[in-house]
This record gives sequence, structure tokens and C-alpha cells, in this order.
Amino acid sequence: MLVMSVAWATVVGAVGAAAGSVAPEADVSHHGHIALLDGRLDVLLLSENRGPSALEDATVRLVFSEPLAPGYRLAPGCVWGGDREVLCSTGPLRVDGTRHETVLGLRTAGAPQELTARVSTAWNGGATDRNPADNDHRVLVLATGDPYVF
Repeated sequence: MLVMSVAWATVVGAVGAAAGSVAPEADVSHHGHIALLDGRLDVLLLSENRGPSALEDATVRLVFSEPLAPGYRLAPGCVWGGDREVLCSTGPLRVDGTRHETVLGLRTAGAPQELTARVSTAWNGGATDRNPADNDHRVLVLATGDPYVF
């Protein structure tokens, strides 16, 4: 009987501890613009956190409908995720409205007349985000050199 009581107390204690831990909440958003002309793809990305919790880091994913030319040096904190994908760290995102700016100068493998880009949060440090719509965008970019805002 004593063994059963100890086992039950251990299970209840573990469930109570898990129920008591709450993930931080943060509202990560990404905005900026993308321009395409003659295969040159320029991206300005502004990431911010509207809180209520600060984040040590987040990762933004940019996926393009056209393959990118290999060999281009990415901005610090960014890595290739494939021939159409770039992942970038935002670094710390405080709640005070400070934005993290990422600038990418890329080239497409060819010279498309248009492409689509998806900008989304790949990882936000395990925080919950009650407003994920402001960090997931799909943008049609025509090869006019004009900046298409998201």
C-alpha cells in the first residue's frame, strides 16, 4: 500500500509541475519589402516582438518559388535551407518595439518575370503567439524592380 501511495504522489507531482509551467507569450511579426529585377532579388526584412514576453532569438524562413543562384554570401545570422530557402536568426527581440533588420541581396538562378515569396517564423523560442497572421506572408513579386511590401 505504501509503494502505491508513493507512486501516485510521484505521478500527481509530475503532472502538477507540468501544468504549472507556462510557455512565454510573444507576438513576433515580420514586415518589409522584396524587389526583383533581371534576376536580382533584394529583401529588406524587419522583425519585431510586440510582447508581452521578450525572446532570446527567433528564426525567420524565406522560401522562394524560383531557385536561387548558389554561392552568394548571406547576411550574418543567415544560412541556406535549400536552393529556394534562406533561414535567418533575428537575435534578441525585446518588447520595447526595437526591430531587427535583415538585408539580403540574392540572385535567382534564371531571370524570371515573377516569383512568389513566403516569409514566416520557423522558430520563436517555444513562445505562444496568439496573432500568427502578422508573421506569415505570401508575396507575389513581379520583375519590375519595384518593392513589394508585406
